[in-house]
Amino acid sequence: MEADYGSEDSSPHEREQDGQKTHYGEKSQHCSVWECGKAFSCLSKLKRHQRIHSRGKPHECQQCGKSFSQSGNLTTHLRTHTGERPYYCSECGKTFTSSGNLKSHQRVHTGEKPYPCSECGKCFPVYSELKSHQRVHTGEKPYPCSECGKRFSQSSGLKIHQRIHTGEKPYPCSECGKTFTTSASLQTHQRIHTGEKPYHCSECGKTFTTSGNLQTHQRMHTGEKPYPCSECGKCFSQSRNLKIHQREHTGERPYPCSECGKTFTTSANLQTHQRVHTGEKPYPCSECGKTFTTSDSLQTHKRVHTGEKPYPCSECGKTFTTSGNLKRHQRVHAREKPYPCSECGKTFTTSVHLQSHQRVHTGEKLYPCFECGKTFTTSGNLQTHQRVHTGEKPYPCSECGKCFSQSSQLKIHQRRHHTGEKPYPCSECGKCFAQSSDLKPHQRRHHTGEKPYPCSECGKSFTTSSELKTHQQRHHTGEKPYPCSKCGKCFTRSSQLKIHQQRHNGEKPYPCSECGKTFTTSCNLKRHQRVHTGEKPYPCSECGKTFTTSGNLQSHQRVHTGEKPYPCSECGKTFTTSGSLQTHQRVHTGEKPYPCSECGKCFSQSSELKIHQRRHHTGEKPYPCSECGKCFSQSSELKPHQRRHHTGEKPYPCSECGKCFTMSSELKTHQRRHHTGEKPYPCSKCGKCFTRSSQLKIHQQRHNVPGAPVRPSPSAESPVPPKDPSTLQVPLKVLILQLVDCRHVLGRNSTLTLLGRKEPRP
Repeated sequence: MEADYGSEDSSPHEREQDGQKTHYGEKSQHCSVWECGKAFSCLSKLKRHQRIHSRGKPHECQQCGKSFSQSGNLTTHLRTHTGERPYYCSECGKTFTSSGNLKSHQRVHTGEKPYPCSECGKCFPVYSELKSHQRVHTGEKPYPCSECGKRFSQSSGLKIHQRIHTGEKPYPCSECGKTFTTSASLQTHQRIHTGEKPYHCSECGKTFTTSGNLQTHQRMHTGEKPYPCSECGKCFSQSRNLKIHQREHTGERPYPCSECGKTFTTSANLQTHQRVHTGEKPYPCSECGKTFTTSDSLQTHKRVHTGEKPYPCSECGKTFTTSGNLKRHQRVHAREKPYPCSECGKTFTTSVHLQSHQRVHTGEKLYPCFECGKTFTTSGNLQTHQRVHTGEKPYPCSECGKCFSQSSQLKIHQRRHHTGEKPYPCSECGKCFAQSSDLKPHQRRHHTGEKPYPCSECGKSFTTSSELKTHQQRHHTGEKPYPCSKCGKCFTRSSQLKIHQQRHNGEKPYPCSECGKTFTTSCNLKRHQRVHTGEKPYPCSECGKTFTTSGNLQSHQRVHTGEKPYPCSECGKTFTTSGSLQTHQRVHTGEKPYPCSECGKCFSQSSELKIHQRRHHTGEKPYPCSECGKCFSQSSELKPHQRRHHTGEKPYPCSECGKCFTMSSELKTHQRRHHTGEKPYPCSKCGKCFTRSSQLKIHQQRHNVPGAPVRPSPSAESPVPPKDPSTLQVPLKVLILQLVDCRHVLGRNSTLTLLGRKEPRP
């Protein structure tokens, strides 16, 4: 293996001569290029040098296309292809391609180092090494990488670095075929095959394959740590360890994972991480056969079998299997949380907890499930999730025998159903909770108002990370990772799936003690019981109106604010609730998922189905008017009736003209007709637009009747004229017979058939 003693573009022999002039002769010829100013002893050398700036390289290698500014350099280069090495060292027999390289090599034997550094006095056998060394003092790194911008003090360092990007490893091992980026790495590797360890420690006799390893080892004897950190002063025995440490200050993570993009400070950490993707666990336990990704993890695990806990806490005496666990535990006593989140300021006792938390902000999920493809922020969450597929529930309750997939679930179960323990009191109001995860949301909702989880898409903030996750799935990602095994319907949360599955099973485990009605969830039961108690604990701060649920209050408040945060991706129409949006979208999809068990007619909403069944099958009218006793099939009909005939209330004023209306739908229709001119319901057949969906529905019936006249919109094509008006069915807009006493609606959208009538025109 031959070291590169000269630069690429000047012969080693000439470099030696130029170098000698540096020390022993005058240099009167200066380069005129700005920021160069290099001096030479004669004009011919200056001219040769100036070709570097002008990029004049007229001498090209026919083998590889590489160009040189001097013919001598080309001649030396050609020996790389031919293998010719005509310069022989009489001391050790090593051969070289140029006399300059031989001359530089011979200084290894003579010990001659004629190039001293003016800063520190260190001497070098060749001028190029001195020049590279001087950059340690100046900090100059004139060779940038075009891929990542990293800079190097030597062109050789850049060349080696670039092989990281290209993947090039041009030095193969003749024994095993393994390839390397540098000849030095290959040479070191080959000693594995030969067993050669030429570097001996004079203290203990231990041998090493490289001088660098010996030098590092000797510092164990001397205690020398010559590499101090300029940021914090911590010292290291190896420059490599210092470099890794400095990344803690700079935040540099130069080793990216090609699978998920996560970055690491060391190649070893990257290698360990990649086992998450490959599933490789090369360290088996001899006791139980369990395998681990790292030897450290195996060593820690073995203490489970031995019972060894060699790390005691000086405060409380509790012992731990690892020093890391002890250190984390001691922060409980010190109340120390040294890891703050740069996004929201929240602090954590461990960097691992901080790292997991930060994924809430970044949305990063590094741990995929190989069964279903779902991803998780921590390996622990993945492990817990995998029990969904395996059905494993390794935590049984000693009281009732019920089993759980997580120890935390078992603990909560025991507190709720057996011990009644609620060890987490609220410092503000004294209310106690069975788990700390319930206490924190309570404090945020009722006392601090804190919402530390902002959505990166729309900026909306949430009290808990689970609320943020649900929001993102509903409104941004559309992800519904929980499918029903019965019907295939998917849900954003596992709790929603569980409730849905109860519908298939017919299970309603929560009965009302007042009326016996049963419910699928305790929350639904609680809301229902307010019908009996009359409780409406959620008042509107604007108008004082009260509601049975916070969700209804929130929806109502949008009447005052005008907020409609749920846009339709098809037509752009916005809605105050996600439920209203979901119902509206069925206009576009045509989906009607609620069939009537009596007649088979399908509906887009469950409420429409219920009303249909009452009107056409059961005749049920469960909503009586307290004033006149008249009954209605739905509560939405009762309230307008009471306002029109008894109270005279018109709670919906128009912001434009002040006119008041009994119902919000009447106000909306009024505003469209007289102020905004909005017609948000377009006909998909002819493009004509309407103010109300009911008008659109009547209009669409005309398209469905053969030969019916349809007035086209300006952009629509004229329909075919009717064939025979004597048999024409004309759908009327509304056929309403109104009784004077109660204005009861007898029929809508009826069809009048004209049989042979030919009325004379007036």
